[in-house]
Amino acid sequence: METWDALRARRNVRTFTRQPISSHDLDQILEAGRRAPSASNWQPWDFVVVTDRAQLQRLSGVWRGAGHIAGAAAAVAIVAVQPQDARRANLLQYDLGQATMAIAIAAADLGLGTGHAAAEDQDLARDVLGFPNDRFLAYLLSVGHPADMPLRVIKRPDRRPFEEVVHRGRW
Repeated sequence: METWDALRARRNVRTFTRQPISSHDLDQILEAGRRAPSASNWQPWDFVVVTDRAQLQRLSGVWRGAGHIAGAAAAVAIVAVQPQDARRANLLQYDLGQATMAIAIAAADLGLGTGHAAAEDQDLARDVLGFPNDRFLAYLLSVGHPADMPLRVIKRPDRRPFEEVVHRGRW
């Protein structure tokens, strides 16, 4: 799939087939996240990829909206450094968003769906993933082959109209 098509085909997927994802494809998705832009090249992320079914099930308990993690072929846990101040906290959210989107677009390019989730239960996340105390689980992405229908360019996205969103020169 071409980049423009991947952008237009990407959607949140919450149900997946049981088909596994090749390690090559997982590595490509993770490499996209690693290459994401970062303020001053800070790169405040680490990625923990999970494919074990029991671990995915446990990981789905870190947030009430993360149930889709249990049924995915894989999950990418985006673990971040604790920001030292408000400025770093703002930069962190921007950088993590870029890494998350890079992973989602790379997955879509391979025909794989992703679904994002926040993380609330940091103790459970740390127990399941084993990351150090100076880090936290920022986001989760479920990854897999969509169970409902393959990814394809969405002709009529459920988005505000272009003319309503885009302002040229001034509001």
